[in-house]
Amino acid sequence: MISISQQFSETKVLVVGDLMLDRFWWGDVTRISPEAPVPVVRLKRDTYAPGGAANVAANIVGLGAKAFVVGYVGDDAESELLRQAFQNSGISADRLITGTSYPTAVKTRIIAHSQQVVRVDKEPYEGLGDSHEDESIAALEALLPMAGSVVISDYGKGFLTDGIIRFIIDRGSELGLPVLVDPKGRNYAKYKGATLITPNRKEAAEAVAMGEEDPELIEKAGPILRDEVGIRNVLITQGDRGMTLFLDNGSRIHIEAEPVQTFDVTGAGDTVVATVAVGAGAGLTLADSAKLANTAGGIVVQQVGTSAITIDRLLAAVPSDFRPER
Repeated sequence: MISISQQFSETKVLVVGDLMLDRFWWGDVTRISPEAPVPVVRLKRDTYAPGGAANVAANIVGLGAKAFVVGYVGDDAESELLRQAFQNSGISADRLITGTSYPTAVKTRIIAHSQQVVRVDKEPYEGLGDSHEDESIAALEALLPMAGSVVISDYGKGFLTDGIIRFIIDRGSELGLPVLVDPKGRNYAKYKGATLITPNRKEAAEAVAMGEEDPELIEKAGPILRDEVGIRNVLITQGDRGMTLFLDNGSRIHIEAEPVQTFDVTGAGDTVVATVAVGAGAGLTLADSAKLANTAGGIVVQQVGTSAITIDRLLAAVPSDFRPER
């Protein structure tokens, strides 16, 4: 019998979306500033990690699969740090789209005593426009036939134009590839035809114009996104409430969250979509892939900062009764 780790090692996933550099400044607080009522953080160290769509790729590589990435970086010092983070994580940076008009997106988090004090963002607030579209589609045309599955990682920073999204979904469908979307915004019609979408509870509520705490939210949002918007399968993540999968055959599967101590949810959504994409690309069912993703998400939230899952940590935490369908 082929092991999950062997199946994953033979899987290639294309990640397309908004790349970011996650920067962390770590320190401690011993006093309040005399200049304003704010804490003074004494900086002890700083670290960098792939963020956004780049973190999806880092999780894919951590699971033993191969990741190809298409996304935008600026011509700046932060892009070099991101490229170095790619190299450290074993991710190819050969297909990055580089521009001079907009900066590399950076999220800087200041952490003191294992708690986030503040986050500072640098990003192209006005959007990238569509000048990168032709170059991006050319890169996608070359990479899609090599992939076993595709992730559209949309953080709303402007790289994923409607044209790029449509090309990925249509061409992926022609090639028989699972196309998974981690969405952003309220308009999910642009993702029509995707294999799976993975909104969290808040995102699902916004997409269907319902209250986040409405007790009927999950039961109504899943079928609306699947049947009315036209996305084939829907996985709504709900933190400590688990996740619910609505399949294209009309069935619904709820996966309970595993009891863990949550320290930081940064990047947990990236881990979930990455795990489902690797599972789907390896030939597992969406239900089995979602179960693995549920376990993987529960692992990464136990650490502070952006943390990618690894195949060893995942397999060590998988319930003993997990038997994927073949």
